[in-house]
Parts: sequence; structure tokens; C-alpha cells
Amino acid sequence: MAPKFKLMGVKQGMMQLFDEKGSVVVCSVISTEKHVVSQLKKKDTDGYEALQLACFKVKPSKAKNLPKPQVGHYKKAGVEPRAKSCEVRVENLDSYQLGQEIGVESFQEIPFVDVIGVSKGKGYQGVIKRHHFAGGPAAHGSGFHRHGGSCGMRTSPGRCLPGQKKAGRMGGERVTVESLRVVKIDAEKQVILVAGPIPGSRGGLVYIAPAKKKLAQKKK
Repeated sequence: MAPKFKLMGVKQGMMQLFDEKGSVVVCSVISTEKHVVSQLKKKDTDGYEALQLACFKVKPSKAKNLPKPQVGHYKKAGVEPRAKSCEVRVENLDSYQLGQEIGVESFQEIPFVDVIGVSKGKGYQGVIKRHHFAGGPAAHGSGFHRHGGSCGMRTSPGRCLPGQKKAGRMGGERVTVESLRVVKIDAEKQVILVAGPIPGSRGGLVYIAPAKKKLAQKKK
């Protein structure tokens, strides 16, 4: 049965593959590890039903750096300490148990996924790069090249209204890329390849979830 929850992974970069027709498919490579169920949240105790999934094993030499409550939480569940965890809602909690492992092979029946990550931070940028403004003429006599034009008015209210597109900090935001086609899944290496780019830098944490939009099923 196809899962209804998301998994965590690490962006490894991009590569090219050839499909059955011989066309080049540019793919993003996402590697992960077996997720383990570290907590079962029940409606009578927590008010809702959900799973807590933990991933990325912590080396014994670095486990001492984890907060003691977190170490005790994993010890109570009977699993090794993990670096990352996430919570997902499920419909039937009885089909899961503590210590159960879940990997990318659970996405075998899912043709399209949504990938969530944090975009690359680009620092302070102007309106040309940040908001794709056209800019002014490139002629030597022009005094208007790569900055925004007038954003206020001389009459009432005589000021620049808030919420306009300005220069400022760019990137470093949570971004969701929807309906990416699953190209290949390697259950042995716990790697999933999706068509197209995904947010973030190499080594960045991403979340993989089944595509929410029904229109994704119509894509070729």
C-alpha cells in the first residue's frame, strides 16, 4: 500500500539518465536511511493519531552531544539515537509498531512526489535579481539601470505604501516543489531519483511526500 506520509532525505546533487525513448532526463538525487518508528501518538493520550519517524543514525562518539531528554526518548522506544525526526499523520495506527523500519521502497507505487526544503541563501539582493524587475535602458546616457523606479506619489497619501517589492534578503526560505516525477528508486542503497531540480544545497535536508495535486497523475 502506498504511504500517506513523508520521509526525510539528503540532497546529493543532480545527474542525467536516459529513458526508454532515449531522451535525457535530468534528475535530482536524494539519499536517505531506513526510518524507524520512535513514537506512536494515540488519540486517547495525545489527542490525535500520528507516527514519529526518526532518521540518520548518530555515532556513539557523538551521541553524548544529544540532549538527555532526547536520548531517554529513544531509549524508551528501544531504538538507537537519531539526528532528525518528524511527525506524520496516519489513518490506521494499529498497523505500525515501535522500532518498525520504513524506507524509500514504500514509494514504489507513487508516480509523483512533492519535495520540501530550504532554498539557498543569497544574502541582500536588489530588485533585479530578487523580483525579476526589467531595469532601465542600457544606454550610457541613462541614469536608470538596475534599480527600482518610483514607488510613491506626490499627492495624498504622499508616501510609499507598505508591502511593495523592494531590495532585501533573498533565499533561505522553506520551498515546496510540487509534482516531481519519480524516475528511479534504489531500495538497496536507499536512494530516490526525481525529475527536475529541488530546493537547497548539497547535503541539505529535504522532505519527500506523495504529491497532493490530483493533476500530477495526468503528467507524462
